[in-house]
Amino acid sequence: MELNSAKYDLPSQVKLRVIGKNHIGIIKLIKSRIIQKDAVKIIEISKKLKKIDPKLTISLICTSNICSKSLLLLESESIQVIIEKL
Repeated sequence: MELNSAKYDLPSQVKLRVIGKNHIGIIKLIKSRIIQKDAVKIIEISKKLKKIDPKLTISLICTSNICSKSLLLLESESIQVIIEKL
């Protein structure tokens, strides 16, 4: 189920999906590779979400095109990665 990003004071380009109770996914389904710069933005979004609801578990929903440095950075911030196909 899609969530309205305005509820969390995020830009409308940010797509969110309910995964479970207190579990939200940030959707980033793009053809290009997710690089470290993208991971930093995802972490900033995650921090905004947790500021509003500290109990949330955050995941990134993306394609398999993600660099290893981004994976490590997201892992260090306790953001799970869920792989989907386009």
